[in-house]
Amino acid sequence: MKTLGIIGGLGPMASAYLLQLIIEMTDAKTDQEHLDVILFDRPQVPDRTAHILDPAKPSPLPSMRDTAQTLERLGAGVICAPCVTSHCFYPELAASVSVPFLHMVEEAGRELLAAGKKRAGILATTGTVRTRLFQDAFARLGLKAVVPDEEGQGYVMSLIYEDIKAGRPADPVKFQAVSEKLFAQGCDSIVLGCTELSLIKKATPLGHGYLDALEVLAKRCVQACGGPLKDACQNLIT
Repeated sequence: MKTLGIIGGLGPMASAYLLQLIIEMTDAKTDQEHLDVILFDRPQVPDRTAHILDPAKPSPLPSMRDTAQTLERLGAGVICAPCVTSHCFYPELAASVSVPFLHMVEEAGRELLAAGKKRAGILATTGTVRTRLFQDAFARLGLKAVVPDEEGQGYVMSLIYEDIKAGRPADPVKFQAVSEKLFAQGCDSIVLGCTELSLIKKATPLGHGYLDALEVLAKRCVQACGGPLKDACQNLIT
């Protein structure tokens, strides 16, 4: 099996949860059947959304590129970054190493296609929304990505920054409000397109129609590294 390298700390809890998901999804009966993983936790990497919305603020790219190259030098055969917004810099990051670098946005789209979904609502940072990461990646796959209106996007950013990143429980009223509006617009699924939002699904059952991009990344990490995947993880959305 290949060794997995994780650019961590973007944020810290999401990175820890990715590692937990990878372990839980691996069909292993002994320690030795699990993946070798190098987690480089770097919470001091500048905020991705802050730089995207104001390029005068520090860029996260140099730190992330250095981390990816360090992981490769340490023996990583596959690399990932459990931060959706960081994929705005994916071309530069992937080009900086010679090993596969997983693209969690595209992988989420492929998971939706496999489940027969066609129109997905996107809950993500404003940086991700404005750079059209999901909209463009999904369009290439033949999927429609629908983003919240201004009020709904404000709710999403509040959930990410004022609640989860601040160490507080997510406000269920805000989450439900933005979700209901997207479903009312004809969405057959909603993607949790920020790894902080993955922690909402971890803490609270969300019901049908939600796809967690971090769960997709964990699944692809196991597969890309050649690990055994549990049968229950074959379909991540209902």
